[in-house]
Amino acid sequence: MELMVTVSIMALLAVIAMPNFMRFLAKAKRAEAYVNLHSIYAAQKAYWVEHGTYSTVLLGQGGIGWKPEGYAGGGEKENFYYTYGFPGAEGQHYFTGKLAESASHLGSAQAGKDSFLAVAAGDIDGDGEPDILTIDHNNTVRIVRNDLES
Repeated sequence: MELMVTVSIMALLAVIAMPNFMRFLAKAKRAEAYVNLHSIYAAQKAYWVEHGTYSTVLLGQGGIGWKPEGYAGGGEKENFYYTYGFPGAEGQHYFTGKLAESASHLGSAQAGKDSFLAVAAGDIDGDGEPDILTIDHNNTVRIVRNDLES
């Protein structure tokens, strides 16, 4: 009987702790997005100094020379979670992370002579709604859709 009570108390504690643990994991995934967005910002600024304009191409001809660390073609095999970049082609304009978020969420991203807006999107809590963050030419990060509050 004592063993059953102990097991039920442990199960109750696990049920209470699980949402907090999942929220902690989601925040860690978002921290990755902040780091990569600031890295895109730095690469865009370096490209602007050299060319006088910003680019929607992250990697390749006319690109800013940025890709996520360890990029291996996109999808579940990646070591990063979010999808980063601009509308266009995988591996050139955007990079798909482990969460395999659709590039359709990158629609607001743009770049031109005087400004850029890069997007990161990822369903960090598995509810079907992506977390969407942006960074602009002023190094301002905005949470467009907060997946931690939905």
